[in-house]
Amino acid sequence: MPEYETLIYDKADNGVVTITLNRPDRMNTLGGSMKPDLYDAFQNVMLNDRDLRCVILTGAGERAFCAGADIKERAANRPPRAEYYAKQKFTHDLTRLIEEFERPVIAAINGVALGGGMEIALCADIRIAADHAKMGLPEVNLGVLPAAGGTQRMPRLIGGPLAKELMFTGRHITADEALSYGIVNRVVPQAELMQTARAMADEIAAKPPLSVAFIKAAVNKGLQVGIEEGLEYERLGAAMIMDSADRAEGMAAFLEKRKPVFKGE
Repeated sequence: MPEYETLIYDKADNGVVTITLNRPDRMNTLGGSMKPDLYDAFQNVMLNDRDLRCVILTGAGERAFCAGADIKERAANRPPRAEYYAKQKFTHDLTRLIEEFERPVIAAINGVALGGGMEIALCADIRIAADHAKMGLPEVNLGVLPAAGGTQRMPRLIGGPLAKELMFTGRHITADEALSYGIVNRVVPQAELMQTARAMADEIAAKPPLSVAFIKAAVNKGLQVGIEEGLEYERLGAAMIMDSADRAEGMAAFLEKRKPVFKGE
């Protein structure tokens, strides 16, 4: 298992990886080496792991998934505009890496998810929240704006007017509000959060990896383009896996009335 300063990396035998943001004394804020650590985990470790099936992203402790930027680190830091613009490209590259990662990513939101923490959660395919979690994009209260993709992903998820309200006011919302807005898929008691996330990840891990990967890509691409372009990508994905070993296994298992064993081939 790789070791990181700000992350706990754990991989189960069925290919489910759990990444825990591990700065509980700082509310798991995105300071120190957390961003480079996350980038390395997704780009250099998991991308090359052909046995990986699903990722769970959560935070250490019960207080915070991730409280966003570490304000204590950033308050005195005022880089020139051009320098900030260039450096922010790394943050956007990181969030795109998580969003477009070929395996499903489940965010298990175990506490507050604010600012950059909310923006990281928005990159996940599925979000499950503990019932005490609080979420929001409160950057306006600091005289800045959500700059890790929040202004783009939140409106695409819940619509422009509601997203603008949340960002204009910087309001924190409850887990139940997030569920009603469509920001999270499920709300469960804190004690059941990881059990629920793992059960979902285990269910996904048992499915054919190529099918799951192309479904994810087709949905993501389709949401960004018109219906014709989306359908074209759907046809492409279907054609790419038509002669896969997993398709043959799925068909055979159905006809033989047995449980399929998929290998990602």
